Amino acid sequence: MDFDDTPQEAAFRAEARAWIAANAPKHLEDELKRASFGSSAVESEDPLAAAKAWQKKKAEAGWACLHWPKEYGGAARSPIERVIWGQEEGAYGALSGPFIIGHGMCGPTVMAWASEEHKRRLLPPLASGEEIWCQLFSEPAGGSDLAGLRTRAVRADDGSGDWIVSGQKIWTSGAQHSDWGLLITRTDPDVPKHKGLTMFFLRMDSPGVEVRPIKQANGASGFNEVYFTDVRIPDDQRLGAVGQGWEVSLTTLMNERLSIGSGMSTGFPELFRFCMEAEIDGAPAVDDAAVRSRLAQFAVRQSGLKYTGMRAITALSKGETPGPENSIGKLVAGATMQDLAAFALDLQGESGVVWDPEESPQNGRFQAMLMRSPATRIEGGSDEILRNIIAERVLGLPGDIRVDKTVPFKDIPTSGRAATK
Repeated sequence: MDFDDTPQEAAFRAEARAWIAANAPKHLEDELKRASFGSSAVESEDPLAAAKAWQKKKAEAGWACLHWPKEYGGAARSPIERVIWGQEEGAYGALSGPFIIGHGMCGPTVMAWASEEHKRRLLPPLASGEEIWCQLFSEPAGGSDLAGLRTRAVRADDGSGDWIVSGQKIWTSGAQHSDWGLLITRTDPDVPKHKGLTMFFLRMDSPGVEVRPIKQANGASGFNEVYFTDVRIPDDQRLGAVGQGWEVSLTTLMNERLSIGSGMSTGFPELFRFCMEAEIDGAPAVDDAAVRSRLAQFAVRQSGLKYTGMRAITALSKGETPGPENSIGKLVAGATMQDLAAFALDLQGESGVVWDPEESPQNGRFQAMLMRSPATRIEGGSDEILRNIIAERVLGLPGDIRVDKTVPFKDIPTSGRAATK
């Protein structure tokens, strides 16, 4: 693969660079560059308002969701041009945080499964940042088994054709800021668990929806519990056929793992700079053979992630749908982030226990990274789930024994005791 820009790509890069130089919110640049991983990038003003303002400006100039069709709020650009834009946007890309789930996961699912009327209504304000979306998948009792979900959707008994939803979701990122949610439910407990699911989208301010933020170890509240109490959803807000929810969800999940894996920073450049600045026994840390060995290990992982991402970009440029191989990037990036942060704190010695951006080395970036990294290894599919996907669907190894795969969901035991009839 030739990694140099073509003349057309070079022209696009120059155009993007000039527009960013003329329009970016430069008063936020220092904050964005200093931001610790997992914390709000902007503190001098409302971070959500700053994010929406930047996204709106991009949309008005034709720089939002570059790879989406123009009729849906995009610019019909190539996947490669989308990557070039991300490279040129640099630190300002951190302002896109509230829109990652909508742009990278919910939007592609709506584009693939919604009616044309809904696509033209829902996608442009999503692209422009006017509306934010969340993904209502995980549940307390399901763990990493998405197909084990228990949130129920039943037909209303008034003949309207609407659905009544009751249940609970958890670990829903950004739900407290979202206007819309992508919701997967169980509509038929009498069939095996993967076959009785149905996908909907709904307004997050619908009667009966309650969002409760979860306080995280790093002090943030990015995740939420979401409760549904007799929430009414019109049938025309269904994506796919009744019982086709698992197939619809795979569209979301494949895009999710591509978005997370390709967009996740492992912190390697920051670690390398830190090793150049920090000292061990009066000499730069990078002069220590053991430190260089660990840096080399991280550099190899970083290079592997880069070229794995390039393969995904190549597939996209050919019009291919993201596949199970994108689980590799997410799996490796999450583990690398945690290992790298722990190593950085070891190098900091006693100061590693101080978590204050004003006092900690590197503005507390590695402390924040370590506190956030366990969630990274769970969200978008836990490490164990991703290893199974890679083993079975990429390497072609025999699948795990799943004794419940063909059992009607209602007959699956909910504890260690056998189900009773």
